[in-house]
Order: sequence, then structure tokens, then C-alpha cells
Amino acid sequence: MIPCADPKAQYLTHKAAIDAAMRRVLESGRYVLGAEVAAFEAEFAAYLGGGHCVGVGSGTEAVHLALAALGIGPGDEVITVSHTAVATVAAIELAGAVPVLVDVEPGTYTIDPKLVEAALSPKTKAVVAVHIYGHPADLDALTELCRRKGVKLVEDCAQAHGSRWKGRRAGTFGDAAAFSFYPTKNLGAIGDGGAVFFKDKPPADKARLLREYGWVERYVSAIPGLNSRLDELQAAVLRVKLRSLDADNAKRRALAAVYREALTGFQSLPVVRADAEPVYHLFVLTHPERDALKAFLHERGVGTMIHYPLPIHLQPAYRGRVPVRGSMAVTERAAREVLSLPMFPELSENDARATAGHAAEFLSSRRGH
Repeated sequence: MIPCADPKAQYLTHKAAIDAAMRRVLESGRYVLGAEVAAFEAEFAAYLGGGHCVGVGSGTEAVHLALAALGIGPGDEVITVSHTAVATVAAIELAGAVPVLVDVEPGTYTIDPKLVEAALSPKTKAVVAVHIYGHPADLDALTELCRRKGVKLVEDCAQAHGSRWKGRRAGTFGDAAAFSFYPTKNLGAIGDGGAVFFKDKPPADKARLLREYGWVERYVSAIPGLNSRLDELQAAVLRVKLRSLDADNAKRRALAAVYREALTGFQSLPVVRADAEPVYHLFVLTHPERDALKAFLHERGVGTMIHYPLPIHLQPAYRGRVPVRGSMAVTERAAREVLSLPMFPELSENDARATAGHAAEFLSSRRGH
């Protein structure tokens, strides 16, 4: 079976360096918020082009603490999308704010800036723009809109490590950016982990307080906080993998090119904006007979996944409770039609070609149906 993702393959690629890094941490005797976390924070901030990085416990906590550090809390509305991992909306609620959901643009499935503007209210304090599948949202339109309306912009970069908009790294346009280091991400740890990035120092300093009980000095809380710390082992692993992130993203783009070449002519391929350089965290086809395509590929030894099968606004925990502004037609159609093909740096070109060949066989058989 060709897996849809394979984090173990990446560990094996970097096994010697990762094992040495973990041994270094184990022998150091310092396992929480030590030298490895500080070094990773500096290195990742430098990778993004300079600024302030704060390591936290997960991507969900990264969104939560980004909002909290910007002063977003109870009574505030935060506009985001329904076509995302539930973590995005869960994080907004963890901050005490109210998520307000809008539709996405066809093709890229990123947040629609026109719908964001239509959804603004006097209570709107922030927009969380999800760079879904590794493709940046329309950052020109979003930054202009948020600046004009006095609203904070948080970039959810959980799937977009290293992606660019007009040559500049995603995550460096908004007031804050949140990254996840879940094992399958483009930059993945061997467990949970995340980071918040800020261009400005004051919110970064606040995020550092928030992630560890509000401590200015140990056991003395200056402000109410929580426990959301990136541990030393994860930071050490991330330092190893960060060195190859651009090369790994290049491999993802090469695999995406294989898929595109084999599937040219089908109207189900992902759209790429002219100003964007995606990093293909996922390569997502769309087809009205998605479930049949998934079964067809499974029978031929190809693993696939659905990102995401049920929009947030239709999930039992949120339906009828979280505000929705406008139609969700694009989101609801995506939930019925999207299918993620295998995509990870260690995927061989032969396996990608085999996957694409099977997909093309199915798509050809359905033309005219």
C-alpha cells in the first residue's frame, strides 16, 4: 500500500542526526524550555526572515496564544473558515472569542477576502486566515482589508511551513502566525508541538508569559497563563528537520508536478495563484464521485485521506451554535468532493506516477458521466 503520509519515512531519512539530537537532550538533563527550544526559536525566526518565535505545545495552542497575545478574548469576534481542521475554531474558542465562519474561494479553498469584509461587525477583532493544503490565502487583499478596518490578522500556517507569497514567507504578513509541528506536517516533530511567530517583540513577550503560567520568575505569575510548552526533545528534532525543509518542500513540488503532468486535462486539479508558491502539504483532487475514486484507489493499493469530510458549521459540536455569515456552498461542495493523494518528501516518483495513473484511469472512465 502506498501511504497517504509517512512520518516514519522522514525519521529514517534523518535517523542518525535525529538520534544524536535526542541523545544530546537526554544527556543534558534539561527537558523543558532549555537551550534546544531557545535555539530552535531563533533558527525558525531567522528562517522566516527575522522576528520572534515562541515554541508552544501544539498548533492549536499556537492559534490560541497568538490571539491571546494580541489581546483577543471574551466578547470579541474572530472571522475564519469552516473548511479547516477543527483545531482552528477550537483555538478561537479557547481564547474566549466567538468564531464567525465564512466561505472559501473555489480552487484554492482559502478564505475569501470579499466575504470577510461582508462579515465584519463592530465586535470583529481578528481574522484567522488558514493557508490550507500549503497554499497561501490572498495575503495582499487580507492585509489591506485588516489594516483598513483596524482588525488583527493571524495566519494559520499549520500546513504552510516555507510557502511564499510574492517571494516572502507566509507567516510574516499578519500580526501573528501559528505553526503546527504535528508529525505529518511539512516540518514535523515526533509528537505534538507548535510555535507562534510575531514580527513585533511586545506580543511575543506576552506569549512567552502566557505559555508558562504568566511567570516572570519561577512560581510568580504576573498575568494568568497556562501550560503550553514546546519540549526539548521536540525542539531538537525540529532543528534537524528545519535544515532540510526547503529541500523537502522542493520534493513535494516535484511530486505535485508529476501528478499535474499525468492528470492534465482533468478539471479537478488544485489551483495555484500567480503570486503564491505553495508547499503542497497535501495534493488534493476534487471529483463529484470522490468516494468511488477513494475506493478505486484503495483497491489498487493507494492510500488517500479526506481533508475535510465535514465542515465545522455542520459538525455536532458547532452546528447551530457558531455564527455563519453567508452561503457555504463552496465549503460544502469541497467536503463532498476533496480527496488527498499521497504526498510526502520520501514518496518515490514511481509511486507518484502509479498513483496518478490509477487516478487518471478512474477519471477517464467517468468523463461524460
